[in-house]
Amino acid sequence: MTVALKKSDLYSSLWASADQLRGGMDASQYKDYVLTLLFMKYVTDKAKSDPDSLIEVPEGGSFDDMFAAKGDKEIGDRFNKIIGKLAEANDLRNVIDQADFNEPEKLGSGKEMQDRLSKLVTIFNDLDFSGSRAEGDDLLGDAYEYLMRHFATESGKSKGQFYTPAEVSRVVAKVVGIGRQTRQDETVYDAASGSGSLLLKAAAEAPRGMTIYGQEKDNVTWALSKMNMILHGNETAEIYKGNTITDPQLTNGTRLKTFDYVVMNPPFSDKAWSNGLGEDYGRFEYGRPPEKNGDYAFLLHALTSLKSGGKAAVILPHGVLFRGNAEGNIRRELLKHGFIKGVIGLPANLFYGTGIPACIVVLDKENAVGRTGVFMVDASKGFIKDGAKNRLRDQDIHRIVDTFNKQIEIDRYSRMVPMSEIADPKNDYNLNIPRYIDSSEPEDLQDLSAHLNGGIPNRDIEALQKYWDALPSLKDALFEPLREGYSSLKVELSEVQDYALHRSGLDSLRAQVTAIVDEWFAAHRGTLLNLTAETKPGDLITALSDDLLERFKPVPLLNEYDAYQQLMTYWHDVMHDDVSLVMAELASGGDWVSAAKPRQTIEDKERNLNETPDLEVGTGRKKTKYKMDLVPPALIVSRYFASEQAELDELGAAAEEATRLVEEYVDEHAVENGLLAEAMEDDKINKGLAVTRLREAKRDAGDDEINALQQLIRLYDAASAARKAAKEARAALDLDTLKKYGNLTEGDVASLVLDYKWHGDLTGRALAVVETQVNMLIARVSQLGQRYAETLDSLDERLTMLNNDVAGNLALLTGDARLPGFSEPWKKMPLSALLSYEQPGRYLVTTTRQLESGRTPVLTAGKTFILGYTNDPHGICTTHPLIIFDDFTTATQFVDFDFKAKSSAMKLLRARPGVSDVRFMFERMQLIEFVLGDHKRHWISQYSKIEVTVPPLDEQIAIAKALAQFDELTEALELRRAKLLDLKRASAQRVVHGAPQEKSNE
Repeated sequence: MTVALKKSDLYSSLWASADQLRGGMDASQYKDYVLTLLFMKYVTDKAKSDPDSLIEVPEGGSFDDMFAAKGDKEIGDRFNKIIGKLAEANDLRNVIDQADFNEPEKLGSGKEMQDRLSKLVTIFNDLDFSGSRAEGDDLLGDAYEYLMRHFATESGKSKGQFYTPAEVSRVVAKVVGIGRQTRQDETVYDAASGSGSLLLKAAAEAPRGMTIYGQEKDNVTWALSKMNMILHGNETAEIYKGNTITDPQLTNGTRLKTFDYVVMNPPFSDKAWSNGLGEDYGRFEYGRPPEKNGDYAFLLHALTSLKSGGKAAVILPHGVLFRGNAEGNIRRELLKHGFIKGVIGLPANLFYGTGIPACIVVLDKENAVGRTGVFMVDASKGFIKDGAKNRLRDQDIHRIVDTFNKQIEIDRYSRMVPMSEIADPKNDYNLNIPRYIDSSEPEDLQDLSAHLNGGIPNRDIEALQKYWDALPSLKDALFEPLREGYSSLKVELSEVQDYALHRSGLDSLRAQVTAIVDEWFAAHRGTLLNLTAETKPGDLITALSDDLLERFKPVPLLNEYDAYQQLMTYWHDVMHDDVSLVMAELASGGDWVSAAKPRQTIEDKERNLNETPDLEVGTGRKKTKYKMDLVPPALIVSRYFASEQAELDELGAAAEEATRLVEEYVDEHAVENGLLAEAMEDDKINKGLAVTRLREAKRDAGDDEINALQQLIRLYDAASAARKAAKEARAALDLDTLKKYGNLTEGDVASLVLDYKWHGDLTGRALAVVETQVNMLIARVSQLGQRYAETLDSLDERLTMLNNDVAGNLALLTGDARLPGFSEPWKKMPLSALLSYEQPGRYLVTTTRQLESGRTPVLTAGKTFILGYTNDPHGICTTHPLIIFDDFTTATQFVDFDFKAKSSAMKLLRARPGVSDVRFMFERMQLIEFVLGDHKRHWISQYSKIEVTVPPLDEQIAIAKALAQFDELTEALELRRAKLLDLKRASAQRVVHGAPQEKSNE
C-alpha cells in the first residue's frame, strides 16, 4: 500500500524542521534554510521520476548527497558544496545558495551544528515529492505557501511584506481577467513580486499557464521567488532584481515594456519611493505622486506597464481611494480617462505587517473609452478569524469574484456607480466605498408603542419574510393579530423552538436539501469512482463546488455560498486527502482496496509525527496500533456490525450503571458512624479494604456491618464483571472490524467511501446549514417575544405585588413570628440525614441539541453533564429539583436550578423525602463555610457530618418560598430597569429618524 503524502503530515514535518533552527535566528533568517532544503529535496525527487526535468541534478549535487553527510563533522561545509554544485549546474548561483549551512553563530558550532543539521536532513529524507506534480496537485506549492505564511507571522511587521496571503492572491488572479481563454504566450507581470506567490496564482488561472515576468528589490526575497517558480514548475519565469520605481529592469530604452496583465501587492505608502529616482519612463503622465507616499507611483507603474488592451489588479491601502491634493488629481485623471474598472474593499487585518484594511484597484485599458461607471464591491464583512489575523474563506473569495466578474449588484454589497455620481461636486472623484455602498446592518429599531402597550410590531415580523417563504406554515402558527400594526405570540416563548423544528414544514425543506445533494452527488459519482493517477484535484473540486453552488441558488432561505463553503471545508479537511490517497495508490498499480488497507501508525519524533490510532488490537507489548486513512473503523462498524455495536453499547451502559451503584452505596454508608466506616483508610475505600474488614467483622461485628460489606463486595464484583464483559466485547468487535478490511471488495470500498462517507457527510453538512438558519429564526423570534413580553404598567403591577409579599414575610424571616401551628424548636441534624448524595450518570441524558436561544436541555456524556433548567419539560429539574455540589474544589456558590454547570467533579444532592426541602437546603448550605480548592472528596469525610438546625418540612417550604420572593423582586426590578432603557432607546430612535416609527396614542 502507498501512503500518500498528506498536506497535514507534510506541513508538520516542514514546521518541525523550523523547530530545529529556532533559537539561533529569527524567522526571517531560518526560512532560508528550510526552504533551501525543501528545494533540494523536491528537485532531487523530481529528477528521479521525470527525465524531462528542466533542473539538472549533477553528481554530488543532490539531496541524497546531503543525507549521506549526516553525522559528518564537516556537515555544514559539505552541505554548502553540494548546494553549490546544483546551483552551478543550473545557473542558480546567488539563488539557492543564500543560506550558509556552515555558520556557527546561527547553527551552533561543532557537535551542536552536526546534530542540528543531521536532524534537519533526516526530517526531509522521509518525505517523497516525486509524485506531487504527476498527481496534478500542487502539494509542494501549497507547502511552500504554508511555510511562507508562518514565516511572515513570526517575522513581525518589518519582515512580513514578502508574502501575500494566498486567499487574496486568488481574488486578484480571478478579477484581473485571466481565465480559460487566456493563452500560454500571454504575459503577466508583477513589479513588486516578493516571493512570487501572486504571480503564480495569476498564471494558474490560465489552463496552460502564462509567460511570467517580475521584479523584486530584496535579494533574499528575490532568491525565494526564483526557487518558488521552480517548485511550481515555472522554471522559465523571468524574475529580475532591483528597485522597480528607480531602476526598472523590464524596459525598452526610456519606456517600460508592456504586458497583457499586471498583478501587484506593493509596499503600502512607501515614504522613500523617490529616493534615487531619475528617469520616470513616462509613468507620471497623469500626475506625480507626493514625495512621501508611493502608492500611486506603483499604481501608475502598473498602468504604464499595460498593453493597449491590458488589465491590472493592484492591492493598495484604502487611502488611495479618497486622499486629496496630488493623489486626488491623479485619481481624477485616471477616472476621466476610464482606466479604473472597479474597486474591491477587503477586510481589515488580512496582511502580515499591517492591520489596516486594503482594497484592490482594477485597471482596464481595453474598455477605457466610453466607460460610464466604476463597479464597487464592499467585501469588508466577509472573513473568518484565524489566530491573530483575519482570513478570507472559500465562500468569500467565490462571492467577490462572482459579483465583480458578472457585475452583479447586491444590496449593501456591490453596485455599479455611475461616473456622473463620482464626478458630482459633492463627491469630487472620491472613491471611498462607504460613500456609495452602505454595508452596515439595518438598525434594530425598538418600538415605543409595543413597549408601552404590548404586542410585537408587524414590521419586525415582516422583516423575517425569507423564513416565512421557506417555512410557510410557521408564521400563522406563531403569531395572531393584536391590533393594527401589531401581533402577539400564540405560543409560549419556550415553545417557539419546538414549533420551528417540528411544526413548521422544516421537514420539507430538509427533504429538498437532501434531494439536491443526492442529485448533485449522483451527477458526479461516476467521475469520483473513476479517479485516475492523472486526475487534477484542483479541477475536480472546482467542477464539484461550482455545480453545487448553482444547484443551491433557488433554495429558499439558504445562501448558496454557505452550502458551497460546507463542501470546501470538507474538501480541505477530509476529501482532498482521500482523493490523493486513491490517486497515489492507482499510480503505483493499486486500487481502492489497497488504498483502504489498514496500516500501522507512524511515530516519528524527529518529524514531530505521533499519529493517534484509529484501532488498537491486542494488549501490552502485543498491542498493534492501526491507522485507517480512507475508511474509518466507525464506517465499517455502522455498515457491517451494527448489532454488535448495539450490544457493546448496552454492555458499556451496564458497566457504567454498575460503577454508579458502587459509588452510590459507598456515598451512603462510607460516612462517620456508617456501616462501612471501619473499612475506610484515609477516607477511602476499595474492594481490598472491604474484604479485609469483612474477615475482621465476622469475628467481632454485628450482622448489619457484615451484610453491608458483603453487599459492597458483590457490587464491586458486579462492576468488575460488567467492565470485563464490555472490554472483551470491545476487543472482539475491534478484531472483527480489522478482519473485515481484508474481505472488502473494490465495490465495497468505493461504496463505503463514496456513498456512506463523502455523500453521507456532505448531506449532513448541508442540513447543518438549514439548522443554522432555523436557529437564527428561533433566536430572533425569542428576542422579539422577550423584548415586548411585558409592558411598563404590567411590570409596575408585578413590583407592587412582590413588594407587598416580601413585606408580609419579613416577620417570618426575621424570626419575629412563626407560622401558625408551629411552636416546636428547630432540630439539629447532619447534612447526610437531610440530603442524599449521588454521582450523575447516563440516565440524565435526554438530548444533545443546544441552542443559543431558549432553554438548554440536559446534556451529559458519562459523568460530565450540563444541568437542565427547571422550566425545560425534558430536563430532570422540573420534577426532581437538585443541588449541584462540586465535591473536589468546593465552590463558594452552589448551583441552583437556573444555572448551567459542567464538571466531572460535580455531584447531585437530593432532598430526602419527608425530611427536607431542596430550596430551603440550598439557601441553608450557602451559609456554611466550606474549604476551597484542596481537591479532596470532602462530602464523605467531612461535609456530610456538618450539623445544621432546620425547622419542620412545611415551615422549610414556607421559608424557602419567602426567600425566593427576594429573587423574584430583584428580577422584576432588573426587568423594569431594562424596560426603561429600551423605552429610552426607542424614544431616541424616533427622534434621530425624524418621524414616528409607528402609529400610537401615547
